[in-house]
Amino acid sequence: MRNDYNPYAQQQPQNQNNSPGNLFPSLWGDEAELTKATSSCLARVFMRMFAALLVTAGVSYGISQIPDLFILIYSNMFIFFAIVIAQFGLVMFLSARVMTMSPAVSNFMFFLYAILTGVTLSFVFVLYLPGLIFQAFAVTALTFTAMAVYGTITKRDLTGIGAIAMMALFGIIIASFVNFFFQNDMVTIAINYIGVIIFVALTAFQTQKIKNMLAEAHVADQHEAIAQISVIGALMLYLSFINLFLRILQILGRRR
Repeated sequence: MRNDYNPYAQQQPQNQNNSPGNLFPSLWGDEAELTKATSSCLARVFMRMFAALLVTAGVSYGISQIPDLFILIYSNMFIFFAIVIAQFGLVMFLSARVMTMSPAVSNFMFFLYAILTGVTLSFVFVLYLPGLIFQAFAVTALTFTAMAVYGTITKRDLTGIGAIAMMALFGIIIASFVNFFFQNDMVTIAINYIGVIIFVALTAFQTQKIKNMLAEAHVADQHEAIAQISVIGALMLYLSFINLFLRILQILGRRR
């Protein structure tokens, strides 16, 4: 799944010069107004992402406690891959159309995605000890928070780092697919460690990107811009958090 998708790229203005008066041509009156909007948007992003993580965790745990349902999902490849395909289609559709949806619809689709993710991640509560899951979550939360704060406050342009991280992500996706057939433990370990580095970098990059998306947004209303960007921002960071958690869990992993 592409975390770097920018549904706002075609809506950015073609400024004719770089004078201060043209920095906020349509939506933000001045930098102070943008700063206030950014704080509001990021607050919504993290609250929505946290709520989605709770939904995912609740669904995963609930399914893991119903053996018949868990076996049905994981023993029937048609059902399992139908859910995975639905996840992929939903996240791509939401990324592409969020700017044309009402906040209610985009929120519904986002949390539907969180539910489907919970279904496919129910194996976590079956394969791993509760203490290990909590440990991996705590490490992930602390790491994620540190990088999100860095992405929020840094003045450095992280676009280059984000581009490198995305290329590396495609690399480990290919490596993971190939290793699925060979089952080389050393390759698996390397993929997990590289994956942690990638998603740490993406977390900082995506947090900064949310700020940039808001600054460049060209919609009719400020509140609409905040509402729409907070959904796609929460989705990006949610995906990075989940992937970072899974990599850390596998590194720490002691299976039952």
